[in-house]
Amino acid sequence: MKYDVIIIGGGLSGLMAGIKLVKRGFSVAILSAGQSALHFYSGSFGLLGKIDGHEVTEPLQVIDNLPHNHPYRRIGIDAIPFLAEDAKMLLAEAGLTFTGNHLKNHYRLTPFGTCEPTWLTLTDYASCVHPKKMGWKKATIVNFKGYRDFFPNFLQDGIKANGLQCDIAEIDVPEVTHMIKDFSETRATSIAKIFKGKTLDTLAACINRAAGKSDVVFMPAVVGLESEQPIRQLKDMVIPSLMCVPTLPLSVCGYRSQICLRRYFEKLGGVFFLGDKVTKGFFQDYRLKEIETANLEDIHLRADHFILSTGSFFSQGLVSTPECIYEPTLNADVLQTQTRIDWCSKNILEPQRFMEFGVDTDENFRIKISGHAIENVYAAGSVLGGANPVQEGSGGGIAILTALHVAHSISRFAHIIQRIDQFNKE
Repeated sequence: MKYDVIIIGGGLSGLMAGIKLVKRGFSVAILSAGQSALHFYSGSFGLLGKIDGHEVTEPLQVIDNLPHNHPYRRIGIDAIPFLAEDAKMLLAEAGLTFTGNHLKNHYRLTPFGTCEPTWLTLTDYASCVHPKKMGWKKATIVNFKGYRDFFPNFLQDGIKANGLQCDIAEIDVPEVTHMIKDFSETRATSIAKIFKGKTLDTLAACINRAAGKSDVVFMPAVVGLESEQPIRQLKDMVIPSLMCVPTLPLSVCGYRSQICLRRYFEKLGGVFFLGDKVTKGFFQDYRLKEIETANLEDIHLRADHFILSTGSFFSQGLVSTPECIYEPTLNADVLQTQTRIDWCSKNILEPQRFMEFGVDTDENFRIKISGHAIENVYAAGSVLGGANPVQEGSGGGIAILTALHVAHSISRFAHIIQRIDQFNKE
């Protein structure tokens, strides 16, 4: 089977690149091995929240302070605003609406009541302009009776520390209470499946009774599994302002984002291979010609361009052994220190060096194998080296912006080839 572009990895980065390329008229296939880090998503995408432990207010003003091999430096400061606006538009087209912009960070409310600087936050999730200017007078935190994947006491302590009066109320929605009693583990994604129709009406009534005179209610994010419609309906029925706060994974917003992006990609004409992975790549003259996969056996997939977006250690886009860290799909070169003792710090709170490790590329994000750039294979997302997304609060931004940057590079290259072909014909 032949495609214009094959993307290896079906998480945030792979889906964003796929959507952009399909919209540009390319035939695109995505191979997804299974669960991606998107399922653990907190409701916000960070562009650049911190540098050297200091909070960043205006990300674009400090990108030049990042190391030269950082993905943002290689994208280029002039390209980032265009890519950031493009990203917000594509996400909205897929059914995911956000607050925030790339010029100035806002703050998202974490499950522990702290506020972290970020770029984009889903509109149903709690966020504010500044922790000391949250915009409310009195809050109520509601939790379901017996639900243990949400921590209202921690949340209350953090909110009160920022000067907002806050109470806690436990609500009893019979369908949820019954589910929690019958299952030893009840995740947010399981609860979200029941909130529709009359159950949603019951939930709204419970929240309104518990809210009292509060002007905002914070609740665990357990509504809107496959689209934003249920949470919008709930917000319309609840009298105070209603804001969701992340729970323990699997996250409802992560599942929703994955579903919406994949659904939009396939609606545009993209092909999504779920539960398959690359077992071998066939190279010729520093080009990847085709790939073999576990499920398709003797049927090889061919493409003019490939994108490697398999993620970092969590999704096994990178694998660590006692001797080295390697990229298992195409055996691409990996940026890493030579000695294992330099991989991490004994102090768990300090920046961990291994988080900066990742695939080595040229200036155009083309992967290297044995030091040679592979002409038609690009890398995007957290598989890239040069950044510490946990310390920087930059994981979502790197995934999205590198994906769109690579998609634009492929589009430009194809356009140049097309013009050359037309010139030769003339």
